[in-house]
Amino acid sequence: MPETVAARTRTGKFNKNAARRVRAAGKIPAILYGAGHESIAIEVDPKQILRILHSESGHNSIFDVVVEGQGAVKAMIVDWQYEPIKDSLLHIDLKRIALDKLMRVRVPVRLLGTAIGVKTQGGVLDQVLREIEIECLPTDIPQHIDVDISGLALHQGLRVSDLPHAGKLRFLTAEDATVAHVISVRGEVEPVAADATAAAATPAEPEVAKKGKTEAKK
Repeated sequence: MPETVAARTRTGKFNKNAARRVRAAGKIPAILYGAGHESIAIEVDPKQILRILHSESGHNSIFDVVVEGQGAVKAMIVDWQYEPIKDSLLHIDLKRIALDKLMRVRVPVRLLGTAIGVKTQGGVLDQVLREIEIECLPTDIPQHIDVDISGLALHQGLRVSDLPHAGKLRFLTAEDATVAHVISVRGEVEPVAADATAAAATPAEPEVAKKGKTEAKK
């Protein structure tokens, strides 16, 4: 069941002291804007917002914001400020959503299975893109895009165009962009080994010369 966030409008000055008073009362200051309506300053319960952010769909969740005396509107979280030391939210930006208007959002990509290039060919999976940008209606936003990579062999890659998707969404990230590939471990370490060998083959500089360089720096 979608979360419903209760909100109350804020009045008076909107400065740091006012924001502190809101947080001292157990709420956080927020802004609600978009969909052709004026922005309004509100205060909301941070626990409700955290439940949304920690849900599977995260900040792509669509939920009802019920503003006291104004009724409910559909909204999404578009920005938030977080205090990591105190482990608390400081401020939240909410955007009204028109369910019949296309939106641009970023969604995570989940790789399922173990690539054959890792399992039997000694490779390492490198996920280059962990999320991609898409365009679709708000009700069609996927929580994540899943793709089976079990058939991915050594030196093979997965591109955005290979990701499964229905006709309801359009990829905005370049379709030839690499999402993941299986790379060779040996290929990654050979240049380092070659450099080490070259360094070992180079005669050591005489100690007198080293001292001379040190004195020159002084």
